[in-house]
Amino acid sequence: MSGAAVAAAPRESGRQGSGAKRLAPPLEHRMLLSATLCLLAFGAVMVYSASSPLGVLSGRSGTGTGEFVRYLIFGGLGLVGMHVLARRGVTLFHRRLVTLLLFASFVLLLLVLVPGFGVQVNGARRWFAAGPIQFQPSELMKLALVLYVARYLAEHPKRMRGLKEAVAPIAVIAAPACLLVVVEPDLGTTLVIVFSIGTLLIAAGMSKRHLALMAGVAVGLVVVLALAQPYQRARLTSFLHPCATAAKSSTGYQSCQGQIALGSGGLLGVGLGRSVQKTFYLPEAQTDFILAVIGEELGVIGLFGVVFLYGMIAYAGLRTARRAAGRYAKLLATGLTALILCQGLLNIFVVLGLAPLTGVPLPFISYAPTNLCIMLAAVGLLLNIARPGSGRLRLVQGSPGEPAKDRDRRRRDRRARGARAGRRRRATG
Repeated sequence: MSGAAVAAAPRESGRQGSGAKRLAPPLEHRMLLSATLCLLAFGAVMVYSASSPLGVLSGRSGTGTGEFVRYLIFGGLGLVGMHVLARRGVTLFHRRLVTLLLFASFVLLLLVLVPGFGVQVNGARRWFAAGPIQFQPSELMKLALVLYVARYLAEHPKRMRGLKEAVAPIAVIAAPACLLVVVEPDLGTTLVIVFSIGTLLIAAGMSKRHLALMAGVAVGLVVVLALAQPYQRARLTSFLHPCATAAKSSTGYQSCQGQIALGSGGLLGVGLGRSVQKTFYLPEAQTDFILAVIGEELGVIGLFGVVFLYGMIAYAGLRTARRAAGRYAKLLATGLTALILCQGLLNIFVVLGLAPLTGVPLPFISYAPTNLCIMLAAVGLLLNIARPGSGRLRLVQGSPGEPAKDRDRRRRDRRARGARAGRRRRATG
C-alpha cells in the first residue's frame, strides 16, 4: 500500500467515527420526546382554557392568564432541566448526590409541617410559598426514592432471595418518608411512591409470594390510615356515593361535578373553551380535575388522545428499560416510567370515579409547577438512558453497581494485552 493510501485510511476512519456519533436517536428516544412535548403543549392550552374564565370573573388577574403564564415559566425551567439530564443524567446522579437529595427531601418534609414555614391550603399543609410561587417537597421525595431504590436493588441483586434482606434497607428510608407525606395529609403521593417502589421490586425479581405478602400489608395500612383521618375518611365516603353527598361544602361535590362534566362532553365535546363546569361548578378545574374539562370540551376523542400519549411514554419507557445496558440503568428506567404512569393512572381513575379523591395532578397537563418540573426531570433521565451510545459508554466505564475489583481487573487485562502486543511488534521488527 502506498504512503498516500496509508495516510488517507486514518482520515477516512475518522470521518466514519464522527458520522457514527451523529446516528439518529432510537425509536424509544423519539417517542419519549415527542409524547412529552405534545403533552406539554396540550397542557398549556388546557390550563389556559380551564383557568382564564374564573381568573377574569374573580379579578385575580385582569386577563385571567396568571396560571397560564406560571405554567409556561415552570415548563420552560423544566425543559432546561430535562435537556441537562438528557445529556448527563445517569452519571450526574451518583451515590453521594442521591444521598444528599434524600436528606434535603426529609428536611423539607419536616419543615413544611411546621406552622410558619409550610402553607396550609384546603386542610392540607404540603407547600412552601413565596408570593404566587409554591414548592411541594413531597414531589422531590418521589424522585429521590426512585433513584435510591433503583441503585440499592442494582447493587444487591442476591438480597432479592429473602424478604427481610431485600425490604428492610428500603423500608428504613421509604417508610418514614411515606409517614411524613401522609401526615400532611397527602395519601395520593404516598400511593404513587408505594406503587413505584413495588414496580421496582417486581422488576428486580422478587418472588410472587413475597410480593403478595407486601401488597396485603400495604393495602391494610392504606385502609387504616384512610379510616384514621377524618379528612381521608370523608373522601372515602364520598367516593362510594359522590352525588348523594354533593353539597357544596362536602368532599363529594368535586367528584360529582367532574362526572357531570365528562358526561356533558359526549363523543366530540362541546368545543374548546366552552366548558360550563369549569366556570361555575368545578373547583380548581386547572389542577387535579383538568381531565374533566378535557372530557367536556373535547369529548371521548380528547380523552383517548391523552391516554394514547401516555401509552407512548409507557411503551418507550419499558423499551428503554429492556434495551438499557446494566442492571442499574434497567431498574432506573423502569422506576421512572412507573413514577409517571402510576400518577397518571391514579388521576384518571379519580376523575372517572373509579378511585377516591387523592389530590394527584395529571402529569404534564395539570397546573402543578413542582410536579411539572419533577416529571420533566424524570423524562430527562429516561432520555439519557435511551440516547445512542450511552449504553456502550457505561459498559466501558463500568456500571454503577460494578465492584471496584472487577474494574481494576479489567484495567490490568488491558495493560497486559498492550504489553504483549508491544513485544510482538518488537519481535517482528
